[in-house]
Amino acid sequence: MHALLIKMSSMGDLLHVLPAITDASKAVPGLTFDWVIEENFSEIASWHPAIRSIIPSAHRRWRKNIFKTFFSGEFSLFYQTLRSTKYDMVLDGQTNFKSALISLLSRGLRVGLDKYSVREYVAHFAYQKKYNVTRKQHAIEILRHFFAKAFDYEHPGTAPDYGIDPTIFEAEKLDMPDKYLVFIHAASWKTKLWPEEFFTKLVQFAEEENIPVFLPWGTLDERDRAKRIVKNCKNGVVLPKMSLSTLARVLVRSTGAVCVDTGLSHLAAALDVPSVNLYGPTDPNLVGAIGPKQIQLTSGFACSPCNKGKCAFTGQGSVFPACFSYLTPKKVWSSVSENLLARLVLLNKLS
Repeated sequence: MHALLIKMSSMGDLLHVLPAITDASKAVPGLTFDWVIEENFSEIASWHPAIRSIIPSAHRRWRKNIFKTFFSGEFSLFYQTLRSTKYDMVLDGQTNFKSALISLLSRGLRVGLDKYSVREYVAHFAYQKKYNVTRKQHAIEILRHFFAKAFDYEHPGTAPDYGIDPTIFEAEKLDMPDKYLVFIHAASWKTKLWPEEFFTKLVQFAEEENIPVFLPWGTLDERDRAKRIVKNCKNGVVLPKMSLSTLARVLVRSTGAVCVDTGLSHLAAALDVPSVNLYGPTDPNLVGAIGPKQIQLTSGFACSPCNKGKCAFTGQGSVFPACFSYLTPKKVWSSVSENLLARLVLLNKLS
């Protein structure tokens, strides 16, 4: 059986669908997928063995210059690739207007969520078969239940299996120390950003333990933020620009990571990297990084989680966003020591 998966959104959302692909691959012998995926994150699709072909979508870039997109022939090539195969099933794993439109352009039985379950109501009109899945659960479980219904098998009830073999990243040659931490400090929402001065203090705590800290970045603003965090820290290093596969190698080899709620935190979880994850405005029960080595720290603030990209708190706060005032560097470092560094000591003893 050969299916088309449409899932083009952010990094975290793309990683969320991997356990569902693993479930379906185990339940349906011979099942393979082609994947319509955002071009900037197409590496993610290549990591799962059930993905046969990748169809990159540049919808974020296309919408910035629609006329250029059509006259350059780029969209025409995308359309021809999409139509070149008749699929046994076309699954919309995103269920918004854009993904529903692409499902209409494809060839195959269009399958999605019903009007009570979709992200955007209009999307359900595109599907020939529709399923109801409660949204009051983690995004990973929504997709796992959807795939189980679409391919007619029982949800396995097991922990999510992202299906990524970490050894695929071994070809990446990196000159890194034997032990180090990775601080995932950047996010698209300003309300998700743990304060810079808190991260700086955390880097200083690591320096006292003689542990290097590496900070990745994606945009120039994120690079500048990383530089400010480590400005006066001898052990803090801003990583160079690198591919997702190279960054995955950095994470796999690390002692562990400290992460705000962002796509790279889900990458760390997918790679089974021990991590301390920091949540202010968002709810880890719905969007948190899931894995046996993931520690979730929530703010405990009165209006948290608000699930908003703009802070509506009008009172006085010692930091911004105010919900992170309860997640102090001392509290976070205590969790790092108990869960990441203690594990390192245990591994050293065992070896």
